[in-house]
Amino acid sequence: MSEGILEVTSSNWDNEVIKARGLVMIDFWAAWCGPCRIISPTVEELAREYTGKVKVLKLNTDENSDIASKYKIMGIPTIMFFKDGTKIDQIVGVVPKQHLKAKIDSFLNS
Repeated sequence: MSEGILEVTSSNWDNEVIKARGLVMIDFWAAWCGPCRIISPTVEELAREYTGKVKVLKLNTDENSDIASKYKIMGIPTIMFFKDGTKIDQIVGVVPKQHLKAKIDSFLNS
């Protein structure tokens, strides 16, 4: 994983996401997914830019299909946002960095 990004799995999901305080952004991805590779550098940049403000995680949907199923992930990449353990939003597909920054900023300011 890249600097500032943690890998989340079925075994540590509750500790890393549900019990986490503050804003958590999770990138649901898979190795075979082209669009996932396109958005990955953006996720990495955001992890560096928001160090200490946003917890950034990546979840491999192939290796953690139970979590992907539970949250009804139908397309990847999916970027999901949680605040204090509660899902507050999600974005499916590749979006511009500015779009993700605007979402993050609005969640941090709410």
